[in-house]
Amino acid sequence: MPDYYIGLISGTSMDGIDAVLVEFGDRSLDIVSARMSPYPESLREKLIDVTRAPESCDVEIIGTLDHWLGECFRDAALEVLQAAGIDPDHVRAIGSHGQTIRHRPELQRPFTMQIGNAAIIAKGTGIDCVADFRSADLALGGQGAPLVPPFHEWLFRSADVERCVLNIGGIANITVLPAGTGPIGGFDTGPGNTLMDAWIRRHRSVAFDDAGRWAASGTTIPTLLDAMLADPYFAKSPPKSTGFEYFNADWLAALVGDDADSADVQATLLDLTATTIADAVRQYAPRVRELLVCGGGAHNRELVRRLGDRLDQATLQSTADHGLDPDHVEAAAFAWLAMRNIGGEAGNAPEVTGASRKTVLGALHRAR
Repeated sequence: MPDYYIGLISGTSMDGIDAVLVEFGDRSLDIVSARMSPYPESLREKLIDVTRAPESCDVEIIGTLDHWLGECFRDAALEVLQAAGIDPDHVRAIGSHGQTIRHRPELQRPFTMQIGNAAIIAKGTGIDCVADFRSADLALGGQGAPLVPPFHEWLFRSADVERCVLNIGGIANITVLPAGTGPIGGFDTGPGNTLMDAWIRRHRSVAFDDAGRWAASGTTIPTLLDAMLADPYFAKSPPKSTGFEYFNADWLAALVGDDADSADVQATLLDLTATTIADAVRQYAPRVRELLVCGGGAHNRELVRRLGDRLDQATLQSTADHGLDPDHVEAAAFAWLAMRNIGGEAGNAPEVTGASRKTVLGALHRAR
């Protein structure tokens, strides 16, 4: 039997866990099984409280959530195995990103915190689990993010065509893949879905704007868009990373007037995401010819349409056109990073994160 790997991740939307069971080839992979396991609503509410108002939580809350999430990640791994009919003994390792609750790489004593007790995952599945992928890069002066560009390079780099891989999760990030050889690039461009999701939850009590229909019903407010684009993060040079600690409801509330039409604000937020991504691609990948889109934002047809309008020099494609479903890219990346850890191979890209050197990422939790 071949060695399989499991990848687990929950992003800034905090709606659940993406799990994939992967078999890796030389420069290819096969998704044997995949599923998305939603969080219980009570857990999601507690996570939102902790991440949006960190001053309101204490160590007991963090410890409880760490254990609860460990159980959820364990169960997600077991479910993806059951769906495939694969015995845990045939899985070499699990790569668990965990749930980010704080990412502060710019502090004097920088830190990043992902919870989801990896010992519970390892002992509960009988499979070694690699977790805490970001800390090693941070210890070497890096941002600890984004970590997926080396995986993008491994799977998607072309010998002939310059490509960008665009992941639109809560935060959007790009990976710049020059044709052939040479250093890759990558960074967080700014908000992806996080502000749009927060706004529609507040005004329509739904989790996300399906296909961007609500945004498409509104009209962009130019003065509001200009005020948003004036934020210094967008002008900052890479390496850089960000999260909901920065782009959140408080950031938005400081800019949106009380009399603004809610659909128009949603349209403006969608334009903010499209504009900042397009500006980043034009500035840092001016020769790009193919833009491979993944993440939840790949399903937002209005967002993809507006991106296409702004980036007429590049063809927009789904990562599915290159062999990997857009919903599975990030989970597969952490399965790949687990494989790198088990093999003692570096997983970061210093040219992306700003770390002083390459290093093996993650801490190994033994099942036995």
